[in-house]
Amino acid sequence: MRFFFFHLMPYADLDPDYDRLHKSSWVTLPNAYYDPVKGADLYHRYLDELEYAAALGFEGVGVNEHHQNAYGLMPCPNVFAGMLARRMAPEAKICILGRALPVLANPLSVAEEYAVLDNVTRGRIIAGFVRGIGAEYHSLAVNPTESHGRFHEAHDLILAAWTRPGPFTWDGKYYHFPHVNLWPRAYQQPHPPVWIPSQGSRETIEFAADPSRRYVYLQTAAPAATLFRTMQSYRDEAGRHGYRASPDQLGWSIKIYVAETDAIARAEAKPHIESFANKFLRMPQEMLLPPGYTSPASMKALMLSRRTITGSHRTMEQMIEQGTFVCGAPRTVIDQLAEYQQRGGFNIVMAGLHFGTLPHALTMKNIEIFAKDVMPALRDALPPTEVARVAAAE
Repeated sequence: MRFFFFHLMPYADLDPDYDRLHKSSWVTLPNAYYDPVKGADLYHRYLDELEYAAALGFEGVGVNEHHQNAYGLMPCPNVFAGMLARRMAPEAKICILGRALPVLANPLSVAEEYAVLDNVTRGRIIAGFVRGIGAEYHSLAVNPTESHGRFHEAHDLILAAWTRPGPFTWDGKYYHFPHVNLWPRAYQQPHPPVWIPSQGSRETIEFAADPSRRYVYLQTAAPAATLFRTMQSYRDEAGRHGYRASPDQLGWSIKIYVAETDAIARAEAKPHIESFANKFLRMPQEMLLPPGYTSPASMKALMLSRRTITGSHRTMEQMIEQGTFVCGAPRTVIDQLAEYQQRGGFNIVMAGLHFGTLPHALTMKNIEIFAKDVMPALRDALPPTEVARVAAAE
């Protein structure tokens, strides 16, 4: 397994009673709830946590993009990647698990940002591209029916800017540039590795598994049953194209808490993972899945996940049972992750070791125990099919 530490950077000091007056922490929650002094402290604290994870041996750290909400204070993940680039452990990668391409006016700016960061880090950037969840389209007043078209064209423009000699002209449906001539060029050639996080859209899986791309597909915000289904869907799609998908093309973003014993872990995590699930993550259906945002087939799959992600009130115990949270002593967490890997066939774990209102001391404890007691036991773990393939090759 390969381990990355992921941070959402929520506004953890949110008034605990806000949800009596407001349906969601997204889009419409008044920004009067935000105290800049507290927010500044949180930003510095969260950067410290990311740097600590890198120092303890995680392969990399992940940042992402959300707009106008208390759930995640990173509207510009490239800025946070830039702050980490010079201070973080020099061997650690930085995964920018946005940008949300369809909601941006100028995809060339993304090509430039990633190229600069790739140069500064001497090739340690992982370029994430997402469509962005439905709430982003509300926040930035973008037509959700254009989501797929904008995403595909923006992606193609960025890849062309990285790989085609410039200057050249781009004249597409949504974007028009008389001069595409990227300075600087990316450090990694032909371009940084691309990861595609998704909640399980069929179209996204097909896009990532296309043989011209073979991008890493990272399953997010879904119960274990959905994880197993999407991992198999990616392998099936690869098989249809005549190649075998590697476990290194498949990943899972999952909230995890580890402590000295199962009882201590559950007691320490419970109020904070439940605040994440029932306050920070909560939003109306029309905000998560606006009309036209996704196809009818993908809508059915996403609705199944939604009932266990942003639906009714959930307890920590329900989340553990559903596989949306892993919690316990090191051995419990090791066994659970190993079982999920065996059933899902993935190698990449994007470990959300901070969530909701989890305080700094417990976050640092979680990072340290996970790095010292969980990661070493699983670094050499492989899915069964990969074990068989390696054995046959030997």
